[in-house]
Amino acid sequence: MEQKPLGSYPPSGIDVLIVGTGLAGLTAALECIRKGHNVRVLERNETINTAGDMYFMGLSATRFFNHWPEMKKEYDSIGLHDAWIETFQHSGQQMIKPLKVADRLKAQGLDPGTPPGTFQMRPLVYKMFVNQVESLGVKVEFGRRVVDYYEDIENNKAGVLCDDGKKYEADVVIAADGVGSKSQKLVGGQVRAVSSGRAMWRAAFPIEHLDKDPEVKEFFSLINGENPIVRTWLGPGTYALTLTRPDTMIWIMNHDATGSEAESWSNTIDYEEVLEGMDKVPGPNKWAPIFKRLVKCTPPNTIINFELLWRNPQPTWLSPGARVVQIGDAAHSFLPASGNGATQAIEDAVTIASCLQLAGKDKIDEGIRAHVRVRFIRNSCAQKLGFSNAELLQDTDWEKVKLNPRMAAPKLPKWVWSHDPEHYMHSNYENIVDGMKKGIRHEDDERVPPNYPPGYRYEPWNIDEIMDAMRNGRPVELGAGDWD
Repeated sequence: MEQKPLGSYPPSGIDVLIVGTGLAGLTAALECIRKGHNVRVLERNETINTAGDMYFMGLSATRFFNHWPEMKKEYDSIGLHDAWIETFQHSGQQMIKPLKVADRLKAQGLDPGTPPGTFQMRPLVYKMFVNQVESLGVKVEFGRRVVDYYEDIENNKAGVLCDDGKKYEADVVIAADGVGSKSQKLVGGQVRAVSSGRAMWRAAFPIEHLDKDPEVKEFFSLINGENPIVRTWLGPGTYALTLTRPDTMIWIMNHDATGSEAESWSNTIDYEEVLEGMDKVPGPNKWAPIFKRLVKCTPPNTIINFELLWRNPQPTWLSPGARVVQIGDAAHSFLPASGNGATQAIEDAVTIASCLQLAGKDKIDEGIRAHVRVRFIRNSCAQKLGFSNAELLQDTDWEKVKLNPRMAAPKLPKWVWSHDPEHYMHSNYENIVDGMKKGIRHEDDERVPPNYPPGYRYEPWNIDEIMDAMRNGRPVELGAGDWD
């Protein structure tokens, strides 16, 4: 039986073409359907990629599950219930003993009853999204490699051209196809995705592989034999996470680029390369032998060397006629340390679906422009926060941590997790559009509450400035406003 989402809207008559089946694209498909739009999806690969390990999903993103009861039920079932967390120096010294996540949140001054988000298994979350999309009968066409985007302003249409010459057209095209999106040429010039000089070694495998080394199995065991635990490892110029679940072992490590990295979930390397890289950590203290032995327990063809790419913040996410719009990584890429990539991608999708519904078919361009107006500053701030968190994790001041354990935890500010993207648009849409028409800067419109750090005013910044500060030991300047 086809499930009808709660809070569904009548047909809008708006034809939406979505390119890409990442979290942004899949969420956009679901929410556009709930908002009454007609949806088609193109994916360049032959199937949706459900590989990967874990990521952080913020509360501001997962609120939309309330409209999808089956998804919410499944999400709750796969989540890390009764999870614990523990913090080490990279050399193996325990710095913060194991605590329940709720207690750790309390120690950070956060409400344990309202966690700002949870770590989730990427394969399980993706399968959940795919199941929901399929149950709605969404038309996903695979093997459709988009090579160009276009818009027909005169006829209020936009479309894409695929590598085989086939064209697809709609009232609006949502580019959710990542940092290399061909939509860049149309929305603001071809902005090259650049390497951050960093990459992530990532591995997820059945926990039975730890049987190869009883000491590793004991060290990375569940809490009380049943509760999952995240262990954070903080070192000079590097950090790592491990997650032990009843059925799965995951480890992730941030490192300098080695030359073998690629932005792909299938770019595997041998564990010897990881061990060699771990030996290059600066300073007298080297990586804990127990972590190196964990790496050795990883089965062949499992370790991924995932390249971290980004572009400078781009305020132009839309085409001249506002019929093509970028969301997710196509519009803004994030460092893993930000804990915000998946969150902001989903927020984008929920927001764009709402804007189209509020604007109506006759004012699609108005809705698209309103979307970019409210999303750009928020994402720019979340991107910058990612650099600040990376700096914290890679250059931890352990003397300060002894006095205040919060200094070893990434910032999870209220302005991020308390946001409700759908409610925000429905509550403020008319004022947002009015301010836009009157030429009022978004930050100057007192009728619209900020969805970014209160008191902040956007100032252009670029990656080179941030990286120069980090390389030279200067703190990342976040700017004015309440970032906590």
